[in-house]
This record gives sequence, C-alpha cells and structure tokens, in this order.
Amino acid sequence: MRLNGGRPRLALARPAQHPLSDTVRKAGWEPIPYSFTRLQPSALPPPIPVQSALAVLLLSPSGARVAGPKLPSGTVCLVQGAGTAEALGREDLEIRLPSEARAEALWDLVREQFPRGGGLVLVRGERSREFLEEAAKGTAWRLHPWITHREAPRVPFPPLPEVEGVLALSPLQAEILAPLTRGVLRFAWGLGTAKAFERAGAPAHGTCDPKPSLLWAMLAQHLKEETPC
Repeated sequence: MRLNGGRPRLALARPAQHPLSDTVRKAGWEPIPYSFTRLQPSALPPPIPVQSALAVLLLSPSGARVAGPKLPSGTVCLVQGAGTAEALGREDLEIRLPSEARAEALWDLVREQFPRGGGLVLVRGERSREFLEEAAKGTAWRLHPWITHREAPRVPFPPLPEVEGVLALSPLQAEILAPLTRGVLRFAWGLGTAKAFERAGAPAHGTCDPKPSLLWAMLAQHLKEETPC
C-alpha cells in the first residue's frame, strides 16, 4: 500500500461529511467521495394497500426517498436508521427506530412492536440483502416486499480517482469496482458484497459486517498491519 507520506486514500460512494466518511477518517484514512452509481426508481405500486399493513419497514435512505411521498399520513414506519428516517422528509408519519441501525435490530423491533404478528410492507431495493424475508419465514409476521428502486451505474461513468483503496457498499458496487481496482485494496461492506468481489475475480482484502464500528476496526487494523515500523 502506498502511504505517500500521509494518509492512504479510500474511495467510497458517500459525501465527505457523511457518517461513514467520518468513520473512515477516524480509522486513519482519507475518504474520497466517489459517486459512480445512481438511484433508479421503479414504478411498482405497493404489493398490498399500505393502510391494511401494520407498518412499513424501510431499510435505506434510497427506499425512503422513493416510498416516502407515496405513504398515507399517519403511516407507522419502522426504519433501520436515523439517515433513513431523515430521508423520508415527512413530519406526518409515525417513525420508530431500532436500537441499532441494522436489519437484525429492525427485526427485533418488529417483534417487539407487533408481538401477535401480522402483515407488513417491506420497502427495499432490487438487490437488497433479504435478511428480513428469511427471518420472517414460517413466523406470524408476513412481509410483503415492495421493490421501489435499483442501483445502476452512472452514465457517463466517472473514472476511479487516484486512491490506495476502495470501499464497496453493495454487491453491484463490488461488481463495478472489481475490474478497476487491480493494484488497489478492496474492502467490502457486508458478506454479500465480498462474495460479489469474489465472483468478479477480485477478492476483497477486508470484509466487515455493515456496522460503522466494525468498518473502523477493519480499516484501522489494516493500516496498522501495512504501516512500516
């Protein structure tokens, strides 16, 4: 890894002041914003009337931006994190957050809020991790996925900046970055993203569960190992 007398640079698809960029910075790297994918909304309606569901589950800011304007006033929304709640941009919705910004914690919140089970609308992207659907199989909670968007490469596609590493935040990002990162360190946000790197013939140099504290630990440890004594 080339340190160039300073912090190694890590490209990721987040603005410079995003919380994940702050995590990268605290781990000793310089975050380099690299927006190379775009949100492509779908025209699909909700799978069931939203009014008939116990609540709407939202996993990401992208899904919240697409679904938010279509939700009836007063809809109960269980959202994965504060960023997703902010992306809804609505003050007339009943927003509830789990203890942690993870799908596992969101599933705990579902069972806590609705102990008897029932139907819920799940807002997600075309290739989102299907943890909640798997967790709900055979239970009293019936999830109705609403595919509101997909991630697609930007056109025209921006060239990769000069960096020592990249962080892929989704399987699609890994597939796009794999052929561009020969000689560059590849880090994966989540096992599905790591598997996408591997399928593309460019295995990740580091993988962490999708949690900022684990991203910090991974990047800090890698920097420690690569820094000469």
